[in-house]
Amino acid sequence: MQATLENLAQAVNAATDLEALSRPILELLEAVTGMESTYLTTVDLQAGQQHILYARNTRAMKIPEGLSVDWNDTLCKRALEEERPYTDDVPGIWGDSAAARALGIQTYLSHPVQRADGELYGTLCAASDARHTLNGQTMNLLSLFARLIAHQVEREQAILDLRRANESLSAESRIDALTGVVNRRGLMTALRDTLKTAERHGYPVHVLFIDLDGFKAINDTHGHDVGDRFLMQIARRLKEGVRAGDIVARYGGDEFVVVTTSDQPAELRERLQRTLGMPFSDQGQVIAAGGGSIGLTRAEQGEVDAERVLARADAAMYEIKKTRRADRNR
Repeated sequence: MQATLENLAQAVNAATDLEALSRPILELLEAVTGMESTYLTTVDLQAGQQHILYARNTRAMKIPEGLSVDWNDTLCKRALEEERPYTDDVPGIWGDSAAARALGIQTYLSHPVQRADGELYGTLCAASDARHTLNGQTMNLLSLFARLIAHQVEREQAILDLRRANESLSAESRIDALTGVVNRRGLMTALRDTLKTAERHGYPVHVLFIDLDGFKAINDTHGHDVGDRFLMQIARRLKEGVRAGDIVARYGGDEFVVVTTSDQPAELRERLQRTLGMPFSDQGQVIAAGGGSIGLTRAEQGEVDAERVLARADAAMYEIKKTRRADRNR
């Protein structure tokens, strides 16, 4: 008993995941019961399936890993329902079980593995074609083994939930809450990645910096709610006007950025210029859109400085904006 607990302690300390914990536990379960097949299952109650996750077979009887069976026809389900975790007379108790007859099971042992909320995860089992008399101490060890496995399952689920939450939070931190396109932070990350990939493969990267004309007038005349809906529609138009794989981002306020690897950026700029000038419809009201000033730049071969490329596009936009303003004032 002392040696078993020492081995168990070593297994728990060394375990890095469920498999690393379960394999030595199955070996210990074989040692304390003398039964030649020990295995851990998972149970999908909704699908009505039991799956052999990990198994240890030392003699003739083979419980194959990866096997899936009908949960309603298992000894595990009967053992749970009848509150009979152990019997050394399977033929006498469950003689109608075709699976037990086929395997020649004489002694059977199982314990549920339950999550913290009581939900059934699976079962920890042992089976033999010979009779084995087990005492209360062995049953207590089986219960301990099952609890340790349950704790590991919960721990891994918690880690998975945390990772998913972090991934979701990370994604949200890179998306503009109003328009649903990439925000400034996400833009900088995506632009750096695009420039590095382009450097390796030698394709062009063009950046279009867009500043909407007349947005302040829409806000002042119709209110900020209308202005927000206008920005949302502008973002949709931009996304619809670029290719799959191009990046559309809201840089801030009424400024947007498009990153493209198209070899016809001038045509893309003209197409976006037209769509930005289309009237905006809001709740039955048609509002004139002022269009936008679009600066265009190309990243130099091997250039990976996202801030510098973006600054050039911004400067190009500013020059176009000055020209458009001067033309309107003539």
